[in-house]
Amino acid sequence: MSTTRRLNRIFRPDGRVLIVAFDHGMMDGPAKGMEQPAKTLQKIVAGGADAILTTYGMASTFAREIASLGLILRLDGGGTKLGTMGPGSQFYTIEDALRLGADAVAVSAFPGSAKEEETLRALAKIVGEAHVWGLPVMGEIVPGGFDSAPEFRTPESIAIAARVGAELGANWLKIPYVEGFAPVTAGCFAPVVILGGAKKGSERLMLENIRAALDAGAKGVAIGRNIFQAENPETMTAAVAALIHKDASIDEAMEILGRK
Repeated sequence: MSTTRRLNRIFRPDGRVLIVAFDHGMMDGPAKGMEQPAKTLQKIVAGGADAILTTYGMASTFAREIASLGLILRLDGGGTKLGTMGPGSQFYTIEDALRLGADAVAVSAFPGSAKEEETLRALAKIVGEAHVWGLPVMGEIVPGGFDSAPEFRTPESIAIAARVGAELGANWLKIPYVEGFAPVTAGCFAPVVILGGAKKGSERLMLENIRAALDAGAKGVAIGRNIFQAENPETMTAAVAALIHKDASIDEAMEILGRK
């Protein structure tokens, strides 16, 4: 069954996408910016997000607030900040995703880590099950794991990881951004979007990284804390959307934020 119809609920006609990752509550609980989800979600929608990556509980409870967005349901989970965070296992099924009306599902894999084969096998299994129903899969592919050593955060390592995700059938990949990103997109036949990671550095630096990734062939972003923990999530969403869909300059994006 074709995944085209549901992919068109996520990617715009220009082939690009702004996904807001809003699944952090599975690990962090009521993190900053997520204390009152409805209010934050309304700002993200108003700012022009295309899709949201979120949890079963969030998707079912706040269905009205996110109705206009493409819905990507996270199927897997690991530990919480109360315990040991790290690669986890599948929590939800394709049936669960379809029952919620999800347009795609997401699962993580960690090439090069101690959990390499286990997480890649989980990704392949979910791809096979999801595609039976025409449900696209976003592979969140992080070489070495989220706290990986520097040798895993190179264009070469990320290019290998992204290509592995594509070979396993993921419809698109969520991957880290590093300088020299062009070989990653050139060597991967599935679209790639960059993840945001922890909120750090200046707003301008974050926007510069997004602009550089787009110029190197990325099709968008899947970022969370840098949006929902921003001073104004609505204007930050709008600034990132302008980079992705209007090819705005950094200065133009900063003007949307009210910065010079």
